[in-house]
Amino acid sequence: MEAEAGRKELLERLKRAEEAGGEKRIQKQHEAGKLTARERIDRLLDKDSFVEIDKFVTHHCTYFGMEKKKFLGDGVVTGYGTIDGRRTFVYAQDFTVLGGTLGRGFANKICKVMDMALKNGVPVIGLNDSGGARIQEAVESLAGYADIFLRNVQASGVVPQISAIMGPCAGGAVYSPALTDFIFMTRHASYMFITGPEVVKSVTRESVTKEDLGGAMTHNAKSGVAHFAPQDDEECLAMLRELFGYLPLNNAEDPPRLEPTDPPDRMDPLLKEIVPEDPNTPYDIKDVIRAVVDHGKLFEIHEHFAPNIVVGFARMNGRVVGVVANQPKYLAGALDIDASVKGARFVRFCDAFNVPILTFEDVPGFLPGTVQEYGGIIKHGAMLIYAYCEVTTPKITVVTRKAYGGAYCVMSSKHIRGDINYAYPTAEIAVMGASGAVNIIFRKEMKEAEDKEARRKELEEEYRKNFANPYQAAELGYVDEVILPETTRPRIVQALEMLVNKRDVNPPKKHGNIPL
Repeated sequence: MEAEAGRKELLERLKRAEEAGGEKRIQKQHEAGKLTARERIDRLLDKDSFVEIDKFVTHHCTYFGMEKKKFLGDGVVTGYGTIDGRRTFVYAQDFTVLGGTLGRGFANKICKVMDMALKNGVPVIGLNDSGGARIQEAVESLAGYADIFLRNVQASGVVPQISAIMGPCAGGAVYSPALTDFIFMTRHASYMFITGPEVVKSVTRESVTKEDLGGAMTHNAKSGVAHFAPQDDEECLAMLRELFGYLPLNNAEDPPRLEPTDPPDRMDPLLKEIVPEDPNTPYDIKDVIRAVVDHGKLFEIHEHFAPNIVVGFARMNGRVVGVVANQPKYLAGALDIDASVKGARFVRFCDAFNVPILTFEDVPGFLPGTVQEYGGIIKHGAMLIYAYCEVTTPKITVVTRKAYGGAYCVMSSKHIRGDINYAYPTAEIAVMGASGAVNIIFRKEMKEAEDKEARRKELEEEYRKNFANPYQAAELGYVDEVILPETTRPRIVQALEMLVNKRDVNPPKKHGNIPL
């Protein structure tokens, strides 16, 4: 009888835990266009792979009548499972339980799976949908957030950390996602901000909606806090699964390689035409990337932020590569503050997790102007320099057109340990463009010239012939090979194969002082 009673009690507790906040709250969640915490985990992980941990945890708060508001699981579902057969730890905040607010027990559950993930060398995925700190638990809630922040930092660069914002995320809660590697935000259902519209209005007199203040597109296009803006929960979880397929489980492993199905020696004749003859005509660098990578598939990251630089994952002959490319369609591909930060963050992630970096370069320089200088373009540009210099994974660069000035140095040049550097015949590797150079070098002569326009054209053509080409750099060994554009893919595949066992180290130190 005792055994039967025990069995009955267990089944009853399991049922209560899975009911979460109850049918009415679950219905309200669905009406808001959101899945529940358990539904999200079911769609994220492989079928029947989820193993739950701490299903019966409850809070121990007795203030403000909280002893009467106990729910098994305490508002967060935690455990582990697999994505395409590869292990991950996951937690999903449950908005149907006390608004998904974080208390001591809630935080302890998250900390436990993060500790287990770090010990086992497995990624952590957080699905966020929370009203923030549980006010009734006072400082214990704040302590819980701080405990999570510490683990985010300890795990950084050791195991990949991914956050999905699928509802509210405000106050101190925003800092844990901000400390992770990638952030998804569902459109119209999620928001992130330190202080909400009411506080903003009371302090600054600004009137702003939640969507404008901290919605998905605000953080994808303006602040750069978020990396992806899927339409809803379903698309978010599908994209998250896709991203996971490019990542190693930890920093001691290589990214997963797929069986090659795109010929490594494939040549694309379209590459002959993509880069225009006129150096001032824009083109889409993504056309070059897609013509080169396996099956034309680029998994772009930060698509809506700083579009003058493109970053993302792709495969070359089945191997994962991180792609960084100047985009001539926007600001002529010039590096500004946002592009520098975007590029630096991605480059550092790739280096931390053994992802080779493939750089496509067409950059006229750093963006000039008072807005950039006052905003700290020197400091932010230095972040990109720092990131590339720090890299020890394989680095391959293809100069498609312009590579001017300091920006040439930054974009994985030979001088900052670029392993293989290619250039198209259309490449212009020089201190600056012909027009600017003539203005400086021949300033006096231009003042005295009778036919200034004719003399200018003559001098610019002479400068281009001598300097605005890849051959001087190739003669000095700064470019390993000038290649025909249609041979780009085979050349990159060959270089990656050659570099597969590359070993490089930085001087021993506690850590560097990146110019933040």
